[in-house]
Amino acid sequence: MHFSSCLCTLLVALVYQVSAMDTVIGLYGETVEVPCNNGAPKPKDLFITKWKYDNGDLLTQLKDQDASVIATDKYKDRVSMAENSSLLIAKASLKDEKTFTCMVVAGADISEYPVKLLIHKAPTRVEITALATELEIGKPTQLGQCSAPDANPAANITWFKNKKHLVADGKGIIISSKVNVDEVTGLTTTSSTLQYTAEKGDTDALFTCGALNALSSPVSFTVTYPTERVSLHVISKGPLMEGDNVTLKCKADGNPLPTSFNFHIQRKVVKVENSDSYTVTDVTRDSTGEYKCSIIDNAKMEDSKNITINYLDMSLSPSGKVMKSAGESLALNLQTDASGELRVSWTKDNGKLDKMPKFDKLTYSDSGKYEVVVTMGALIKKASFELVIEAEEAMLLLAGIPVIRRLAKQRGEDGQHKVLTCEAEGSPKPTVAWSVNGTSADESPYVNGKISHKLTIVPTVNLTVVCTVSNELGQDTRAINVSTCSSDDSDTTKLVVGVIVGLLLATVVVGLAYWLYMKKSKQGSWKTGEKEDGSTEESKKLEEKIEEKLEENSQKVEV
Repeated sequence: MHFSSCLCTLLVALVYQVSAMDTVIGLYGETVEVPCNNGAPKPKDLFITKWKYDNGDLLTQLKDQDASVIATDKYKDRVSMAENSSLLIAKASLKDEKTFTCMVVAGADISEYPVKLLIHKAPTRVEITALATELEIGKPTQLGQCSAPDANPAANITWFKNKKHLVADGKGIIISSKVNVDEVTGLTTTSSTLQYTAEKGDTDALFTCGALNALSSPVSFTVTYPTERVSLHVISKGPLMEGDNVTLKCKADGNPLPTSFNFHIQRKVVKVENSDSYTVTDVTRDSTGEYKCSIIDNAKMEDSKNITINYLDMSLSPSGKVMKSAGESLALNLQTDASGELRVSWTKDNGKLDKMPKFDKLTYSDSGKYEVVVTMGALIKKASFELVIEAEEAMLLLAGIPVIRRLAKQRGEDGQHKVLTCEAEGSPKPTVAWSVNGTSADESPYVNGKISHKLTIVPTVNLTVVCTVSNELGQDTRAINVSTCSSDDSDTTKLVVGVIVGLLLATVVVGLAYWLYMKKSKQGSWKTGEKEDGSTEESKKLEEKIEEKLEENSQKVEV
């Protein structure tokens, strides 16, 4: 009796305090922690801590003792107390959304800390169902339905197009939503329907919907719209030429694309199904004109292109092999017909000519092969003729017969070899042959009926070399003596010795003449009785001249 009266007296003396309510959000299915006194440290004079809710007590804990579960309902096996006196509720559900109170007895105070628990759950998934098969421009169509099941609170669904938020405007964008609650779990399923009026730019657009931090997979739709424009394209790698194949391609901007077209080919209509192309084969200059294409179900939806076929015609007269006599004239006739600007070039025996040749009076030098090339863009036409100049009737057999004009030799720069040169004329072009083999054979271009051929040899003995020139009309031959390089040196020595001997003989002859002259002069003076002074003076002059001549000859001999 004494203890009971003391406890009653103690309780009466306690001061009772209630704090403002806090709110805690827990996750569905997880263990929820509800803090006591907002997680404040335990008071030093703590006596007892107790958790309770509207329907009864859950558990208590005396100072320095373990917590005791006193609940007998659904919380019996789900509640516990943390070290900091927080209430732990396992496997939280929506039925746990209520107010829990932590009561703390410390000293002479009793404090209560109520906490409101809310349970949240994100939707299990976010997905778009009931998709439209296609969207037609300008026509309101239910694009799809977005659902966010098993959520708490109910999910708020947002629609996006290419990651941009779609806002309902009551016209092109209409969004309607509804929420269903599961009777067992209390979780909600939100459904949102999007009615959308498509535009041409919505082709390949990506639509998504989202709730909280979850997004659906993106979806796209086929946007259909009628053809508004047709374009005709000419497929070609370059300017069109006669003989080419021309492919016409008709493109339309409708969706789905038209599969059949009408091609208007030179006033004829060709229907093409399951293709947008038509090929005109082996075109000619007559194919030049206007071409059109149109869609089959709307002939007014068309496009056209003007096509030009390039062509080049050329004829040259004469052609082939032309035989003419020297002195005659030859008229050339070049005719061209083309669709554009031309370039004309002439060559003779592959050598470029400045202009079209003119033959008023033919000579042997006019012989040769003439070619004309006419070009227009990528088109090229060629024609040629070979001109052969013949002699007049009396000289027919000699016309164009090759003749050697010059056969010469000279020592090479190194003194060890000799270079032979054979120059000839004739038409057609003569061939040159030598009677010996050599090196570095060099033939000049055949120009104006003339040709020159050089041959380098190293003779080891004195020999005679023959040059032969020939063509289909005849041949000509010449020979030249060629000595060895050492023989040339011996010949030079013999020449020098001969010069010296000749000069010596000349000196002897001059001396003999002088002696005879002096003898005759003395005899004359004696007979006539003339003084010898004048003759002596003349003799001295003559002697001086002879001495000068002798000295000059002597110098030549020394050289």
